[in-house]
Amino acid sequence: MGTPSPRSFDLIASGGDISETWRKNGYKAVMCFQLSKDIDAVIFDCDGVLIDSEIISARVLMASLDQLGVKVDWAYFKAHFLGRSFPKVAASIRTDFEVDLPSDFEACYRSSLLEAFEQELHPVEGVQSVIANLGVKSCVATSSSPERVARSLAITGLRRFFHDRVFTASEVERGKPAPDLFLHAAASLGVSPEACLVIEDSLPGLQAARAAGMEVWHFVGGSHLSESDAKNVKIQPPTPFFDTWSRFFAMAPKLMAV
Repeated sequence: MGTPSPRSFDLIASGGDISETWRKNGYKAVMCFQLSKDIDAVIFDCDGVLIDSEIISARVLMASLDQLGVKVDWAYFKAHFLGRSFPKVAASIRTDFEVDLPSDFEACYRSSLLEAFEQELHPVEGVQSVIANLGVKSCVATSSSPERVARSLAITGLRRFFHDRVFTASEVERGKPAPDLFLHAAASLGVSPEACLVIEDSLPGLQAARAAGMEVWHFVGGSHLSESDAKNVKIQPPTPFFDTWSRFFAMAPKLMAV
């Protein structure tokens, strides 16, 4: 069987070891992975997975930093800020740029961001159908603040799917890439870590899921990512990835409600 093209939507059940699949055929073959293990819960990251927010967040943060004379481009944002909580981002800014952030910087940034969200934020295409048709438990585990994720899910109409099953980094001692948040989410659902599938878009999130002993897939379908990001992510063994929610149940047919 030949290696599929990068945009092939004909999924092939590999059922084997991802590392071996990657070694033989490269990242294109990992797109054709199909889940074989039993899963009792799907844990979704929020930004860049459920909601197409990362481009908006980057623009607002870069504009806020520019007012302080700190120049940050998209490549730097993606490498250093994507998937991290704001306290970690702020600490990185203070250290890397040797700048003292004003006491109201976070509040002003969050206010500007939510204003932009009200006008521009939307769910990632196809995700509502996936959540609605899941036959297992699901929840959200995010580095965002409780206020931000609550508003984001309300704006996009996704809150109705999760209710109180939304967990944030504020609830644990260590955020991503530590496993604490995912382990907390699994315990709250009453599911063992080994029976969880995590959907993440960032390297810290992928690392956190791996550290928690969970199955993890890399979603690169947000407007801030592409297949090249999955190809270049520095994590071993390689992570199965997909770029559109319409492919989810082809990769995980057992997770669809009967």
